Amino acid sequence: MFKLIGIVAGYYFFGWPGVLFGLILGAVIDRIRAFGQGALNPLQNAIRQAVFVETVFVSMGKLAKADGRVSEEEIAHVEQFMQKLGMTAEHRQQAIALFKKGADPAFDIEPACRKFMAACGHTRNLKEMLLIYLIVMALADGHFHPAEEELLADIAGYLGYGREAFQRLKDMVLNQTHFAAGQVNAEAALDDAYKALGVAKDSSDAEVKRAYRKLMSQYHPDKLIGQGMPDDMIKMATEQAKDIQLAYDLVKKQRNL
Repeated sequence: MFKLIGIVAGYYFFGWPGVLFGLILGAVIDRIRAFGQGALNPLQNAIRQAVFVETVFVSMGKLAKADGRVSEEEIAHVEQFMQKLGMTAEHRQQAIALFKKGADPAFDIEPACRKFMAACGHTRNLKEMLLIYLIVMALADGHFHPAEEELLADIAGYLGYGREAFQRLKDMVLNQTHFAAGQVNAEAALDDAYKALGVAKDSSDAEVKRAYRKLMSQYHPDKLIGQGMPDDMIKMATEQAKDIQLAYDLVKKQRNL
């Protein structure tokens, strides 16, 4: 939209020489509006991507070790995670090294979170995606261990989330996971669908639609890439978006929206 405005304004004020300038300026404004400030700086995005990957894997290691031992299910989850990312052999070795670093009992997660916040702190979507990945990781063995939940709450705190905000996000992701796994009982499936969207059964149609659109916007690949999400990790966000779409479709059908 701003490209067209830029072209018209450039021609109006400067004639034909101003058209190119207006086009470029309009394209820059459109990109900022779509992806945020980070979209203008490829180097900044590259730094964010590196920090995001580092924080994901050291946090996964810390989380896996939180209950005293790294379970086979947790190792399998990390292996599956790397496979979904399509990592090269070299990158897999780096990720494994980061995971082991995080799993060291002496490793302090707070400085890693401070580093993440310095690079990605103003991008809400990246903070939320990091927490979502870690919540799913904590569920790899089928349940939350109290030590895992406490560590997750601490990490969320370092990222600027209060306990209530973290609890809401955790409950929403937990129910997205339940919903994705499927429910035999139709009533239970509907309950999970509402919780996956972060709304209640008595929420208005407008509130349900607003929650759905907000979530889908949050997981939009272009927006995440523009904020510095590594391309490989977009696949995971896309899978999460599919679960949300399924949940919304069920609620929409039940409400005749």
